Amino acid sequence: MDLETLIKENASLKETIIKLEEKLKKYTNSDAHKDYYEKHKDEVKIKGKEYLQKLKTEDPDKLKSYWKKSNEKRKLKKNEIKIE
Repeated sequence: MDLETLIKENASLKETIIKLEEKLKKYTNSDAHKDYYEKHKDEVKIKGKEYLQKLKTEDPDKLKSYWKKSNEKRKLKKNEIKIE
């Protein structure tokens, strides 16, 4: 493959990525999504608590891995703040 074809292919792939990201924004960051969580805040919290209780009984190892990832992210954020 020569350089020109690679450059053309790269440009077309970048355009495709931009189009797909724009389509994805409709589903992930819409105002309706935010409004739902504002209106149903209590229900979402209750469902979250129920899920944690279910996870504690069914698969405690998975819960441990969640907490471990959470702690690692928290430490990384702390270190980034200290560096800045």
